[in-house]
Amino acid sequence: YLLRKARERGHLLEGLAIALVNIDPVIELIKASPSPAEARDKLVARSWPPGDVSGMLERAGADACRPDELEPQYGLHDGEYHLSPAQAQAILELRLHRLTGLEHEKLLSEYEEKLREIADYMDILSDPERLKVVIREELEEIVAEYGDERLTEITSSQHDLTVEDLITEEDRVVTISHGGYAKTQPLSDYQAQRRGGMGKSATAVKDEDFVEHLLIASTHSTILCFSNFGKVYWLKVYQIPVAGRNSRGRPMVNLLPLEEGERVTSILPVTDYTEGHYIFMATAGGTVKKTSLTDFARQRSVGLRALELDEGDVLVGTAITDGDCDVMLLSTEGKAVRFKEEDVRAMGRTARGVRGIRLGAGHKMISLIIPREGGMVLTVSENGYGKRTEVAEFPTKGRGNKGVIAMQSSERNGRMVGAVQVMPGDELMLISNQGTLVRTRADEVSVQGRNTQGVR
Repeated sequence: YLLRKARERGHLLEGLAIALVNIDPVIELIKASPSPAEARDKLVARSWPPGDVSGMLERAGADACRPDELEPQYGLHDGEYHLSPAQAQAILELRLHRLTGLEHEKLLSEYEEKLREIADYMDILSDPERLKVVIREELEEIVAEYGDERLTEITSSQHDLTVEDLITEEDRVVTISHGGYAKTQPLSDYQAQRRGGMGKSATAVKDEDFVEHLLIASTHSTILCFSNFGKVYWLKVYQIPVAGRNSRGRPMVNLLPLEEGERVTSILPVTDYTEGHYIFMATAGGTVKKTSLTDFARQRSVGLRALELDEGDVLVGTAITDGDCDVMLLSTEGKAVRFKEEDVRAMGRTARGVRGIRLGAGHKMISLIIPREGGMVLTVSENGYGKRTEVAEFPTKGRGNKGVIAMQSSERNGRMVGAVQVMPGDELMLISNQGTLVRTRADEVSVQGRNTQGVR
């Protein structure tokens, strides 16, 4: 770098020295030119006697100040000097009184100094031992100027990072369609609306497809995905792609090793696999079963058997319990049965389960609820009518019966299609089979008794 800069400066000084040797014709040429551009072209076009510069070039070498990119026609040739465009421009940039007033010896002295610098740089680059000495001297200068004590502490401790450590923890809306497409969206994408609103699109759905599962979970949570084959798979929320409202998402077969004909029918978010807790499962056919949560802690990439299913039966609800909970099952008939969890003994993963609710012809179980103190059961009909009913209104009578009325079925209401437990201050999301989502406050839904139809 220093050699290149020295050659560039030396090249300009060489041109100025040539101009001093030929000061009178140079001034005459400049004065006679109508423009600086024409003067530059004339300076370059002529050849000039080198005068005293010739001897210095012979001693230092004709190419000592020659820049690497300079075209071959410029410089000293056959006893005549040919100025380069850069040299001509340097001459023109000096005012005439400075050009005539420049001290000859001062200019030549600077030129000779540049020649010595160039020779020294070339010697350094050609001598590896001297180059090492120069590097060492420069490093010692850097140490002397900047060599203060280290401000950060270096320790020998190690921290193992996982992919999850690099993922921001936030709540996401997770949706899975009946056709098997999954995606997540930030919860902040949805603002609460008053009940009866038109809602906004939550996901794109094609004909005959609809949103089947929706939950809100942290990006660090694990989702247990139960399939129609009675198997369970593990999926981190952050592994499900974030997609816009108008996107269908990614096929579940690209996220889980599902077999041909297998699809996810129930999902359950889990954060810890606590001893003494259970996964309580309920099927559309009214069968219930509970299995220790720790039985699902050991994850397998190919999934595990969760329960045996009768042909045509599917899981519709799962919940984590502590062994001492009440359990509620609700059906499309508008009926609800409530019983003690202890009425169902813990079973292994491959067990079939026991009857939880007796169903009428053509009806199925649609919801599993674990009642909490102060909770309310929010029921929704297929025609968009809903209500809240206090959990205390549902008596505990034991499993295996048809239950009591939870919501009146009528031509106006249609069948009951959904039931969830809500607490004061909760918000809820309702999704239609066309993919339209309404987020509303549960407190805005009317509180009514069990034997009523609800409001829109």
